[in-house]
Amino acid sequence: MTNEINEQLLALAGVCQAAKLVQSVARKGEADEAAIEASISSILVTNPENTQQVYGAITNLRIGFSTLIDQLDNSSKVKDVELTRYIASILSLERKLSRNRAALNELGERVSHVQRQTAHVGFENIQILSSLASIYSDVVSPLAQKIQIAGTPEVLSVESNQKKVRTLLLAGIRSAVLWRQLGGQRRQILFSRNKLVTSAKQTLRYMD
Repeated sequence: MTNEINEQLLALAGVCQAAKLVQSVARKGEADEAAIEASISSILVTNPENTQQVYGAITNLRIGFSTLIDQLDNSSKVKDVELTRYIASILSLERKLSRNRAALNELGERVSHVQRQTAHVGFENIQILSSLASIYSDVVSPLAQKIQIAGTPEVLSVESNQKKVRTLLLAGIRSAVLWRQLGGQRRQILFSRNKLVTSAKQTLRYMD
């Protein structure tokens, strides 16, 4: 496959990983911490030299590649309708965002503000999570019908879990923006899924 397609695959895996982490946090209040950090960190990488740099390393997207394969492989026995809905909703919301210049400008300004915050407090600081979650709530979510998150009520009632879910949805939007910038189109998911799955499987083997 061409390098262009592989770059797109990284970004699409980023979308899938964010969706999977949202599901895990909403159901259990926890998820793979390294994957969460990689996904959330990607929001603040706004001028990367290459796509891999957005996520730190390809291995940080292991969950994303596994999720992509499970959801798109025709032979998969573990397809998840809820995850499909999350992924489709993230891609749809990003399309609305891309058409709204005012929202894009505000998004850029507020992400820049968070980048400046990280110079004074650590990335893991709750203040950073709160700032990123509010960007999703204030700027991105109002652009379309809210993404309905299924989960465990007791888990979703915890404020820190709510913030983590919103921040991970913002991470999904960031990956969707990148995917579109790299030439990704929704029809590829429909008509080129075999190529995407084959490449994702090759990437996972490379990680191992």
